[in-house]
Amino acid sequence: MSHLSILPTVVSDLDHLVVTLEELGASPQFGGVLQGFSDEQVPVAVKVHLAGDQLGWQRQRDGSLAVVGDLQRLSRSLDVQRFLAAVTRSYAARVAVAQALRELPQAHVHLAG
Repeated sequence: MSHLSILPTVVSDLDHLVVTLEELGASPQFGGVLQGFSDEQVPVAVKVHLAGDQLGWQRQRDGSLAVVGDLQRLSRSLDVQRFLAAVTRSYAARVAVAQALRELPQAHVHLAG
């Protein structure tokens, strides 16, 4: 029997997360709940549909955004694992560039695609 799990992350900026999700081809939806087994409901700040399931991010007390989903079921999908790895990499790069631009406003950033 699976249920919704909450997995801590280093993600904290919702705007950067949403842009990252969009760039990876997901269609993020703000707010709502994820439905688990036996009427379990977990409120989320943003969610996406992926591999026939839903994955969300919930704001934690420390300000971070934790991944929420049926991790047992999602872990069976290599696509989901790749997606989460891509989200982490892309988000980290986006935050690093934003921080660099704040610290060096005269800098020009060229991203290779």
